[in-house]
Amino acid sequence: MHRFDLRFLFIVTSILLLAGPRLLAGEPISLSVDATGTQQKLLHIHEAIPVKPGPLTLYYPKWIPGEHGPEGPISSLSGLKFEADGKTIPWQRDLLDVFTFHLDIPAGVSKLDANYTFIEPDGNSASDKLMVLEWNWVILYPAGTPAQQLIYSAKLQIPEGWKFGTSLPVEDQAGNRISFKPTSLDMLVDAPVITGAYYRAINITPAGEPIHHELDLAADSEEALNLSADNQKELVNLVAESAKLFGARHYRDYHFLLALSDHVAHFGLEHHESNDSRLPERALLMPGAGMSLGGLLAHEFVHSWNGKYRRPADLTTPYYEEPMETDLLWGYEGLTDYLGPLLAARSGLWSAEQYHEYLASIAAALGPGRPGRTWRPLLDTASGVSGVGGGRGGGWASWRRGADYYDEGDLVWLEVATIIHRETQGKKSIDDFCHAFHGGANQGPEVKTYTFEQLVSALNDVAPYDWAAFFHERLNSTAAESPMGGIENGGWKVEFNGQPSKLEGRRGNAGNVYSIGLQLGPDGQVMDSLVGSPAFEAGITSGMKVIGVNGRVFTQQGLDDAVKATSDASSEISLLVVSDDYIRTSVVKYHGGEKYPHLVRVNEKDDYLDELIKPRAEKQ
Repeated sequence: MHRFDLRFLFIVTSILLLAGPRLLAGEPISLSVDATGTQQKLLHIHEAIPVKPGPLTLYYPKWIPGEHGPEGPISSLSGLKFEADGKTIPWQRDLLDVFTFHLDIPAGVSKLDANYTFIEPDGNSASDKLMVLEWNWVILYPAGTPAQQLIYSAKLQIPEGWKFGTSLPVEDQAGNRISFKPTSLDMLVDAPVITGAYYRAINITPAGEPIHHELDLAADSEEALNLSADNQKELVNLVAESAKLFGARHYRDYHFLLALSDHVAHFGLEHHESNDSRLPERALLMPGAGMSLGGLLAHEFVHSWNGKYRRPADLTTPYYEEPMETDLLWGYEGLTDYLGPLLAARSGLWSAEQYHEYLASIAAALGPGRPGRTWRPLLDTASGVSGVGGGRGGGWASWRRGADYYDEGDLVWLEVATIIHRETQGKKSIDDFCHAFHGGANQGPEVKTYTFEQLVSALNDVAPYDWAAFFHERLNSTAAESPMGGIENGGWKVEFNGQPSKLEGRRGNAGNVYSIGLQLGPDGQVMDSLVGSPAFEAGITSGMKVIGVNGRVFTQQGLDDAVKATSDASSEISLLVVSDDYIRTSVVKYHGGEKYPHLVRVNEKDDYLDELIKPRAEKQ
């Protein structure tokens, strides 16, 4: 048998063994979440589960869709108690899996009441003025039944005066109590709720578009909700450009849920009909608001097609306890990481110059000087994500490698786009592939899985080429150089000079990485020291802290000035470094001045890169 045959046999067997007669068919599970304690970082949950007598296994979601790993916050589940007919029902946690609970339902019992509390992790998804509720935090569900077959009737109580936004259809609302229409567990988990004291809903549906699109903002202050008129038009353009790129939608309506706070984790998480995105409180008020919105919202929006609708078969599981196989994340995340910035540029959220600087930054960040490339191929950064992780914590990122299936995937798919253009003599483009692969009729949210072979076949239908060999070469390469084929095929190249990038954040100026080889935190903490760089040769490594530069207390500007002043072979920079509780002086020998990556045109005639980011839709 093939691997998928074996797994299907395991799933069917598990369903037959575990489901048994323990649940009453056709009755929804009732879920009530009291979020009035949000400001105390507590959610109180009541769940009423129809059951039949006998052994019952309940799960807390483990492998969360979109997070690509067993990251369910089980440690936040507390106060767990079960009752039936007024009597306590004992439970026992599984000895091999902390996400699994076992009970024995007494004779005559038809409903199991579960009461528990979710303790909001510090700095995760709630502040004093807002909250984002991901339903998988607050769910227990019975083993043996696929998530799409379990029906939940969910209710939510939010603090008085707060407003909310979600893609989940509302059945009824009375004050701060909301009842949602019964839905399957997989769709409930796929429809988070944003709520807050300062809330604003903005219609960003393009003219003539039949499907409603909305930006739901919750912030820690009223002022933070002030999205500019230009950014609003650009978000409308983003929706319009997505229609041109994919040719179809696979949702009933779509909600961009955006939390603006300095007290929550900042990330984006994709869903079929919405996305859970977070930015700093004043992000919309800053000059770079379009860059921030384009970098985050466009990526998560693309996931509605690439990741939610078209999803690798190995990342498609019947419920949340079965491990996912992540070897196709370079398609799931890599293609999305390419198409998101493409749409950001086409919509005007990003300028062409910003798109160029973005490509230069990731090409340089993946290039020579990153020894991790020489031992860990791109495919392994995807395959190992659930165990090895994305290189988070502990430093040594250039040696370990992290989630490069994002950034390097971007470069690989840019090369795919240029090859399609070349092999078809300009008759086809990456848009034609997206139409064919992600298009079709809109049946609402659904999953259409694919394998590596099916992906290659779809590309061949658009542009005949040895795509399998292409991907195998890119995915298994241990070359020191990053894949530059897409940039070069597009008519550009990466060069370094002393002009800082105009980008902000992690995509912008990477400290002194390209000069002395140091990536420092704001307080001088060494986040990374490139193996073989002048700083590394001077004995500076991850985990240390720079506290002085050339006899003065460390500041980033002071270090920048010191690097800028290097001009000849005898140039040195004296850094005072703390290692554990020891202080020493490290002398960095460097004479190249400041270095930052930029895209430079190879010639004036061949510029397919800018052709790819030209708008396709009429501006709104």
